[in-house]
Amino acid sequence: MNSHQHTQELMPMYSRVVRTRLSSISIAILAAVAIAGCQSTSPICCPTAFSSDSAVCCPPTAGDIAGVRAANDAFYAALNEMFVGNITPMEAVWSHESDVSQLGPMGGRIVGWDAVGKEWRREAALKLGGKVVAENMQVVAGPCMGYTVTEEVGENMTADGKPVEVRFRATNIFRKEQGGWKMVHHHTDLSAGLIDATGEVK
Repeated sequence: MNSHQHTQELMPMYSRVVRTRLSSISIAILAAVAIAGCQSTSPICCPTAFSSDSAVCCPPTAGDIAGVRAANDAFYAALNEMFVGNITPMEAVWSHESDVSQLGPMGGRIVGWDAVGKEWRREAALKLGGKVVAENMQVVAGPCMGYTVTEEVGENMTADGKPVEVRFRATNIFRKEQGGWKMVHHHTDLSAGLIDATGEVK
């Protein structure tokens, strides 16, 4: 047997060894990332779960879905409180991290809790009144992130007491943090009616 033939015979065995070692290294890296994602020094807790029986890497549990649904309900309860000037519930439902964002019905793109919180306080001061509810909601959730797709339906009031219809498509994204599920993104359609009523556009 010449050296070339010997090398060819060894190649499949060598490839299997390399693949096995790379697989072990990959598993170790994933485990390290999962552990690092839940350090007690961070307010964000994102455990990673993998299931070989599912095409979804992080399959949801009933608790995850219920948690995201409850967080979404809390957001709309807070929104209606904000319409009468009470900002406290809205501050409680949001993450206060620098990566949160909002694209609201008056346009613009707001990033970071400092800016998002400031915008909610400004809107609370308008005391738009009325009520908005979430309808036709779809909930998607995993161990650390979840979102809802819904329709916001209801009405607000102009400064002179005239009703303004609210009917938006909306997406809400939530993240599991040490204080529970917190909103990290809110996105709705633009509202010509609210822009006209408030005289504001972003």
